[in-house]
Amino acid sequence: MLLDLLVRNARILTLDDDRPTARTLGVLHGRIAGLDDDVEDLPARRVLDAGGATLVPGFNDAHCHTAWFGLTLAQLDLSKARSVDEVYAAVADHAEGMPPDAWVIGAGLDHHKLGGVQPHRDALDRAAGGRLVWLKHTSGHACVVNSPVLETAGALADGFADPTGGVVARDADGRPNGLLEETAQQLVQRQVLPYPVATLADAIGAATRHYLAEGITSFTEAGIGGGWIGHSPVELAAYQLARDSGALHTRAQVMAASDVLHPLTAHADDAITLGLDLGMRTGFGDDRLSLGPVKIFLDGSLLGRTAAVTEPFCGCPHDTSATGYFQGDPEAMADTVVAAHRAGWTVAAHAIGDRAVDLALDTFARAQRAHSRPDVRHRIEHAGVVRPDQLARFAELRAVPVPQHNFLYAFGDAMAAALGPERTPWSYRLRSLLDLGIVVPGSSDRPVAPGAPLPAMQSMVERLTETGAAYGADESVTALAALRAWTVGSAHATGYGDRKGVLRPGHLADFTVLDADPTRVSPDRIGAIRILATSVGGTVAHDPLGLTASS
Repeated sequence: MLLDLLVRNARILTLDDDRPTARTLGVLHGRIAGLDDDVEDLPARRVLDAGGATLVPGFNDAHCHTAWFGLTLAQLDLSKARSVDEVYAAVADHAEGMPPDAWVIGAGLDHHKLGGVQPHRDALDRAAGGRLVWLKHTSGHACVVNSPVLETAGALADGFADPTGGVVARDADGRPNGLLEETAQQLVQRQVLPYPVATLADAIGAATRHYLAEGITSFTEAGIGGGWIGHSPVELAAYQLARDSGALHTRAQVMAASDVLHPLTAHADDAITLGLDLGMRTGFGDDRLSLGPVKIFLDGSLLGRTAAVTEPFCGCPHDTSATGYFQGDPEAMADTVVAAHRAGWTVAAHAIGDRAVDLALDTFARAQRAHSRPDVRHRIEHAGVVRPDQLARFAELRAVPVPQHNFLYAFGDAMAAALGPERTPWSYRLRSLLDLGIVVPGSSDRPVAPGAPLPAMQSMVERLTETGAAYGADESVTALAALRAWTVGSAHATGYGDRKGVLRPGHLADFTVLDADPTRVSPDRIGAIRILATSVGGTVAHDPLGLTASS
């Protein structure tokens, strides 16, 4: 047998309980052919000498926004701004020399880092010289625009009413100040979208090249095609173009936004009343590109105090939303979830506040009563605040929470201020979920926050904010548990536990080579571990040191 790739001289953490470690790995036809004695004497077309480095399964980001991230790489970066004056200066500098009808589009805006102050439309008008301005909040749940954008949207007209599930914020004089929350963002998106398929494919290519350098071999795109999260009604075509052109450098699973589901007429015995044309649903596709869950937004964000919580936030920008709000009528949203469940979909419900988590859990239970599907594992995206009484229901319903522990460092101080000392320990849980036998994947929500997996694993272990404050310290886990979340956990949460997430014969040959063992270094060193090589299906797609050689 001639192997396609042989990896030698490695410390291999297989994460397979039956064979936890190995030193040699062989690859044939994109899958692992064997380990150690089974393959070490076989010839191979290419050899990777790891030089004693650590080899782990490829990292799998179970919730991110890849096209959005790729687009931000070419937009005005506001993540380093620390005052509104710095934002205005950056907008002015970026706008200089642009045509009068051009758009100034920025990403990474975070008012918490601006002293809690949002940019105002009037100042943006002056900074951009009358050009259209669209600044996206890092949370994805808000943006700031200027007067020409509001004027075109009709938001400056007398009698304008906020859209359902969103807010057009106003200043002390009662004038729209430029801040658009949640579904109100569609007022600006309608003026810009859809993006061309080729533009989105290029963005996907740029993003997935970046992923390889961080050891990521698989990801789940958390919402395409509709709502305020989508970039085009034909967004899946962009993923297909990226794949066909070689620009899709990693494996991709894409969620369809619930907005794109529409009434279907099928046989009464099928009970399919809502879905996509031809009955496409979760699981359609292959190991490289597939259709994942349907994504539905139940509430908003902690950073914007728009998440639906049961007790008021400790400080809120609007008197009427001290407990956040749902993005639609709860009963109507529940009906959509049940219909999707009956049609064979896995459902990914965005629920950050505990009130939204209640709605998601209640709806999953209702869906199972109406149409039993014991093998499905519906997901609750973020699960930002989970009360103690809700934990057992996750286990009972086999629901998968998808929290982002990279938020703890990036936003922990602001989230703790919003939640207060009693609820902060309930936020972005991990140990209490794992102790109940619940599958918890690794995920980033990138570009909402920095998305590199190793720093996120460090946050799982340390649970420290940017200022060094402890954030729910009792939810800390070991480095091995963190590594398992980003590999085994994500594979199971995305429906691929039978073919990736561990390194065993027959599984996909997706792996990452590290310059240190994350389970052996000091916790404060995990995030600094370097990626030496990344393989997708046995093809070493990232090899900056030239470890791979022809045999």
